[in-house]
Amino acid sequence: MPKNYFSWASIFLLVLSLVAFSDNLFYDIGQESNSDPKFIIHGLFFLAWFVILVIQSNFIRKGDLLAHRKWGMWGMGIALGVILSTFYVFYEVYEGWSEMEGFVKANRILTLTFAIYILLAYVNRKTPAAHKRYLFVGTLYILGPVIDRVADKLGGSSDLSFFLFETIIWHGLFISLLIYDWNALKKLHPISWMGFIWFFLIWLFTWIY
Repeated sequence: MPKNYFSWASIFLLVLSLVAFSDNLFYDIGQESNSDPKFIIHGLFFLAWFVILVIQSNFIRKGDLLAHRKWGMWGMGIALGVILSTFYVFYEVYEGWSEMEGFVKANRILTLTFAIYILLAYVNRKTPAAHKRYLFVGTLYILGPVIDRVADKLGGSSDLSFFLFETIIWHGLFISLLIYDWNALKKLHPISWMGFIWFFLIWLFTWIY
């Protein structure tokens, strides 16, 4: 498990994203959002991010550190594209903070946190334990739109199904990371458990305000 965890987890995230946006990619490509440049660019960066995670984690699994480092800057560039395109969509679609629903507010703060975690991952690129956890936890923070769409496709559109899917997927991923920590380190890594707590605090804040 310690050797393959991030590889399998990144594959799972890629599959989730493909299921979430399967209509845009495969069977309803004529929909309006597919002709809107801001959504096309945003979607391509998002997909590229999940693909690069799979590629990079596979390099680490194979022990090919040279290739991992070479592809690393591409990953940072894609992450920047995810951040900028996401905030541009927020700017274009929503009038302001007061007009946003709670989950949109949460996604905005979580995207900002993703940006901070990407920076911290780069700063800690020579410290593997911190580097990979910043990248993984940061990626969990931007899963909101993916999980919402998976819930809509597989679980129906009721509030209960959305709650169950988001609870099961998000909590399952965080808990799997904590289990990995315990197996690999015999303790919980601070980035993992503090990231989990921060996740809850953001949702609590946006629920209240």
